[in-house]
Amino acid sequence: MAKRFSFTIDATDGRARTGRIEMLRGDIRTPAFMPVGTAATVKAMKPETVRATGADIILGNTYHLMLRPGAERVARLGGLHKFMNWDRPILTDSGGYQVMSLSDLRKLTEKGVEFRSHIDGSKHMLTPERSMEIQRLLGSDIVMAFDECPRADRPRDEIAASMEMSMRWAKRSRDGFDAGGEHAERAALFGIQQGALDEELRKISAEKLTDIGFDGYAIGGLAVGEGQEAMFATLEFAPQQLPQDRPRYLMGVGKPDDLVGAVERGVDMFDCVLPSRSGRNGQAFTWNGPLNLRNARFAEDQEPLDARCSCSVCSTYSRAYLHHLNKAGEILGAMLMTEHNIAFYQQLMQTMRDAIGAGWFATFAADFRRDYLGSGE
Repeated sequence: MAKRFSFTIDATDGRARTGRIEMLRGDIRTPAFMPVGTAATVKAMKPETVRATGADIILGNTYHLMLRPGAERVARLGGLHKFMNWDRPILTDSGGYQVMSLSDLRKLTEKGVEFRSHIDGSKHMLTPERSMEIQRLLGSDIVMAFDECPRADRPRDEIAASMEMSMRWAKRSRDGFDAGGEHAERAALFGIQQGALDEELRKISAEKLTDIGFDGYAIGGLAVGEGQEAMFATLEFAPQQLPQDRPRYLMGVGKPDDLVGAVERGVDMFDCVLPSRSGRNGQAFTWNGPLNLRNARFAEDQEPLDARCSCSVCSTYSRAYLHHLNKAGEILGAMLMTEHNIAFYQQLMQTMRDAIGAGWFATFAADFRRDYLGSGE
């Protein structure tokens, strides 16, 4: 019988790990990249196309779905999987990050966050308990605890106070999730480590989360403007502070070289809007670095986007045609570029899984950085 949730590490190479998460709706190979389906859609892609790229799991956004079409409506329509025609695991974020970004539209208290919708100005209250309820109504497979995500440049005492409140919210999230009946019996709950760039605060956060107990643990509060060097410095210690036998999820990351560096430091799961957003704006990721297909130099270039890529876009269309679609503002351009980028990210994850399993991840990482950072635009 399929398991509610289990995590197996199949191989390690240095700190890098490869394995799998087993869930009722299917296995998730790690390291894993989750395409972001903010409003029940990975923009410019059909769900079956997303799956065909190799994605095992996607991410949905609690904040956007609670506002439109509404969690209760999604539940009445059979849940998020049926609603968007995706039969594999879905992770939903808690809504905390989006709400915290509405600095002019929200009020933060111990109870939760009161905010006004960016769509119509209507007033809402999001608490740990309500976040768990929304994610239950959506029917997500991996539920994220509700937290606050402070910027790294805030004073240390403010970051410490925010982290402590997030840990109290984590306990309330745990209690709210456990009260979810049948959903709690088939879904998983992840806690979120906070503490910005501070090693001591992150250690305290990790200890409190471990005491509460979660199926997996996310590293929050990074990729919020601190830069890659500071992020990597934090990842030298943050993953190691979390339980070694549970998956570690770095939220909101990132560029291809971010993913390689984070896997090198022991991270197992990622999500980011970058491949789809970049695709809609004419940027393609390749093994030799990113390309801006709106550049005039591609107007008569009959080569594929990336000769090393096995996706259907690279095997079918030329750079010249993609340049034309992007310059003309054709919808097909956004569709094809996004498909390639998502496929490239999945190929990158598979290559890392293979390299870890074979014990040559360090060689792969050095070769990747030489090619990707050395000759891109």
